[in-house]
Order: sequence, then structure tokens, then C-alpha cells
Amino acid sequence: MSDPLARLRSHLRAHFAGLGIDADPDVASVTFLGVERIDVLRFGPDPRPGFDGVFHHVSVGCSRHPMTDAAAAVSDPLRGPRAEIVLSLRSGEPVSGLARSIAVVAATPAVDGVVLAADALVDLSVPLWTDAPFTAVLLGDSDIPDLPLDPPADPVTFLSVVPITPTEGAWVRLKGAEAMRQTWGDDGVDVLDARRRAARPA
Repeated sequence: MSDPLARLRSHLRAHFAGLGIDADPDVASVTFLGVERIDVLRFGPDPRPGFDGVFHHVSVGCSRHPMTDAAAAVSDPLRGPRAEIVLSLRSGEPVSGLARSIAVVAATPAVDGVVLAADALVDLSVPLWTDAPFTAVLLGDSDIPDLPLDPPADPVTFLSVVPITPTEGAWVRLKGAEAMRQTWGDDGVDVLDARRRAARPA
């Protein structure tokens, strides 16, 4: 198989160029003991109406290997779901600690044997960046198209991640991901805003 991470970078550059983001992304590299390096690419700012000041942070490295549930008896080195995560945030300047938190989420399949999927909740139990009220993320679908890989490997999918507070995390566990998204919509919460208020589910 050709280098999937090189193809991934080209795929991401082409996608964001199509949105009007032509500049090369900033890159932060994060390493953890016993885990291969995770890069976090920062694309932006997004010039589209309604996205003023939004930067898109994308992991590169999670999809290096297929995700396998820790309970699985056998893992296939080629077949199985592959994913990268995308966190879009209206923050202006780079946010201290955010790249590491994104890398932590992206490394959970390798570290904990977790298969990342839409509607999953990943709780880091610490602020996602310095002084942030958010300690977890809610995964969902993103608008980045899948990246096909050479057969028999599955394509790489891209999952959006939305920072959430402990109260919102409890609501997701109780009522589900769609109920949380509905509450954000009803409350007019802008989940792209790094300084947004927390929703108050009833």
C-alpha cells in the first residue's frame, strides 16, 4: 500500500483549498509513550460567510492502522474502520493545549482499543485547553469526504469533534447525542465558539 498518511495530507489540502483556505497548515506533532506520532494540522482561517475566525484542526496518524475493539479476539492489519478527527473552533490565535487534546482523542484507538464513531463521547476529564470549561468531546460526521485507500483497506473517514462541558457530557450519557444537538439548536448555542456558554438541558 502507498503511504496512506501522505495521501491523507494531500486529500486534506485539496479539501480545504476548495473552501478557499490555500495556505499550508500549521503542524503540531505530539508523541505518547508506546504510540506512534500524531500530527495535528491547523487549517484557516475559514473565509466562508458564517465561519469568520474559524480554524479547522485535523489529526493525522489515527488512521495509520485500522481501529479494533479491545474485546476482539483477532485484529486484521489491513481491514477495519479507519478515522481521523476534525475539531473546528472560532478562536483566532492558536489555543494552548488544544493540539495535545486532539492527539489524545486520536490516540484512543491505539491506547484503549476504542473504535471511534459518530455519536461517541470521549471524556478526557481535564480541560481541553488552558482554562477551557470543556473536558470531553462528542463525535459526529464531518463534511470532509472519505479518503479511499488501496484494497482491501477500508477508506479513512473524518469525524467531527465538538468540545462539551461535564454537564453536557452527563446529558449525552442520559439522553443521547441527538438530544444534545437538538438542545444546542434550541438554545442558539454556537458550538464553534471557543468561548461559548454551556447549554443547560432541562
